[in-house]
Amino acid sequence: MDMGYLRSGLCALGLLLASTAGAQTLPAPAEFYFDDDARTAVPIVAIAGDDDQTHARLMQLIDRNARTADQARAQLARALMQTGREDTGRALYTQTIAALSPRAPLRSAVHWNYAWDLYRLGHYDEALEQWRQSLDGRLLKPSWAPPTLALALWSAGRRDEAVRWYAAAVRTEPTQWSDPARYPALLPGWAERERATLTEVFNAWRAAPPAWP
Repeated sequence: MDMGYLRSGLCALGLLLASTAGAQTLPAPAEFYFDDDARTAVPIVAIAGDDDQTHARLMQLIDRNARTADQARAQLARALMQTGREDTGRALYTQTIAALSPRAPLRSAVHWNYAWDLYRLGHYDEALEQWRQSLDGRLLKPSWAPPTLALALWSAGRRDEAVRWYAAAVRTEPTQWSDPARYPALLPGWAERERATLTEVFNAWRAAPPAWP
């Protein structure tokens, strides 16, 4: 990774942290979340592959300011976060977000992917903030939001909120979310430990389902 990119990225990271220090709380759950959000809830791939050669090609796209440079930054940021280079991955994610306009089509997907990388490193509150930003200002009520936010809130110790978000999933699709045996089919990209955590949320919901609204 070029140190110039790292230095500028870390500077941007400081600015971003300052701007989000008073970040909003999550919105209250809506009644239903039927919308497909395939543009957001997907890995960002500029070049297929995940080896050193692929990463070098991604850097070339970034260096040349290619048409897919933003996708390349996001893909490389994820690779860095997943291979123990968290600080550099954070810097590159921050660069990517700073380069995108507030309504850029890619922006919600970058926040969504960054959130998962933060969650899987144990940074639950930061992950929630990224997921909040992936929802912010959009008219969609995406189906990924209730189970994902329930997972993150439960992990962050915000148990009552987690149950309320899980209840939104059940209201939306009661035949799907009333049985944890369906989780592998519903959540194929989740790790087994993440599905196990969501089962804890399910058990809490089943014990005391909150009323709507």
